[in-house]
Amino acid sequence: MMRRLLVIGLLAACMGCTSQKSLLTEGARPLSLRMVESEIARTPRAVNLDGVPEGRVKWNYTTGLELLAIMDAAREHDRPDFYDYALGYYDTMIRPDGSILTYSKAKYNLDHICPGRPLFEIYARTGQKRFLRAMDTLYSQLKEQPRTPEGGYWHKQVYPNQMWMDGLYMAEPFHAEYLNRFVLTRSPELTKELQRKIVDQFTIIARYTYDPDTELFRHAWDSSHEMFWCDKQTGQSQHAWGRGLGWYTVALVETLELLGEGAEGADELKQLLGHIMKTLPRYADPETGMWYQVLDCPGREGNYLEATCSIMFIYAQLKGARLGYLPEEEYVRGMKNYERFVERFVRENEDRTISLIDCCAVGGLGGKQMRDGSFEYYLSEPIIENDCKGVGPFIWASMEYERARREGR
Repeated sequence: MMRRLLVIGLLAACMGCTSQKSLLTEGARPLSLRMVESEIARTPRAVNLDGVPEGRVKWNYTTGLELLAIMDAAREHDRPDFYDYALGYYDTMIRPDGSILTYSKAKYNLDHICPGRPLFEIYARTGQKRFLRAMDTLYSQLKEQPRTPEGGYWHKQVYPNQMWMDGLYMAEPFHAEYLNRFVLTRSPELTKELQRKIVDQFTIIARYTYDPDTELFRHAWDSSHEMFWCDKQTGQSQHAWGRGLGWYTVALVETLELLGEGAEGADELKQLLGHIMKTLPRYADPETGMWYQVLDCPGREGNYLEATCSIMFIYAQLKGARLGYLPEEEYVRGMKNYERFVERFVRENEDRTISLIDCCAVGGLGGKQMRDGSFEYYLSEPIIENDCKGVGPFIWASMEYERARREGR
């Protein structure tokens, strides 16, 4: 009996291996398409993404991130039902007068800018003024966002004088797209000035989070040097967190695209992106090529390979190379990295859906939990599956990979 169970287990394992290898074989259904279908199957109503319970709603950056990717997949695959799925969330969250459910401008929370990005397309398609008013509200928050003495946005009102790497993704792609759509034609000179301010956000945090010993950028910086989690000499947090730098890297690529060639300060952003891509291979796991939860401690006991940061780096690598911000060899590396990511982090389930495994649920500093940014802290956060912060970048990276294969690259 024991032998029979062992044989069955080995057969199941082999079947799983075969299925895993088939995910990227010629003629297989695109993983970008499969992931969207899987997410909708798991969460039929978009308002419940990221574990929001039935009967409640939340203006949520993680939901906005994934829905933006789903809307991009709707265009890529000619699937209007994907767009309708995303629209259901925004139709619920944006009231007829343009106010946003559960949003408070007075919190000056950069996370709350991020879910506004799908509104650009929704407004263009529907023409409904409520969506424009919501975007105007978010833009007005950015104009009034508290700043450090150096000019960097506070991450939130409750985190005074602090810049987090996450915040660059939360704010700057929205900021750049708003300028393109609603400011550029009215005032080219003002647009140029504001482009410079966008670039300054990237360069300020890079300057003050840079660790010369590792050549990485740490998770956050306290301009006042007062927070319990920071180095009192530099104001820096203790570590380079994988997803923190992942957010920043994706923000660089997407903001560059939205600012456009020749924008004020674009070359500075390209230099930052190039530096990160040159440095990252030193911190990858030699066997899988993927990256760790605590990025600057590769191989340290207890550290683990983390999906969301790995896919953010790969997406930025593929898109950055396609758009010419990175050299062509990064495209080759990115294609290989994507395949290795699928092998390591993508699971095909019995119901034919696919899942991302080994996603860090959350990471931060301070707050009620008194998060200290230590190695032990980052390892204490839950590890989950199908985190929106990994699913969205995975959909984008998959579309980049699929496009490259169609073009024979």
